[in-house]
Amino acid sequence: MAKTKSLTAKGKPLTKAVRIIGWITGVLVALAVGFGMKDGTLSVPLVEPIVPLAGWVVIILTIIGVIMAIIDAAK
Repeated sequence: MAKTKSLTAKGKPLTKAVRIIGWITGVLVALAVGFGMKDGTLSVPLVEPIVPLAGWVVIILTIIGVIMAIIDAAK
């Protein structure tokens, strides 16, 4: 049987680029949703009173995640 190349190979430059692009996209989407919730642009039925608080939680956790990823990559 022929060996197939794994898309999750850690050493491949293209795989690293795709992971970085996906990670940046996720961060931007999380921040967009968080700020939308905080500003009241996005709402969640039945929990509207806590949506701004939830928006702040998303923003803070996203920023913490970015900082932790940068620290981890620097090691």
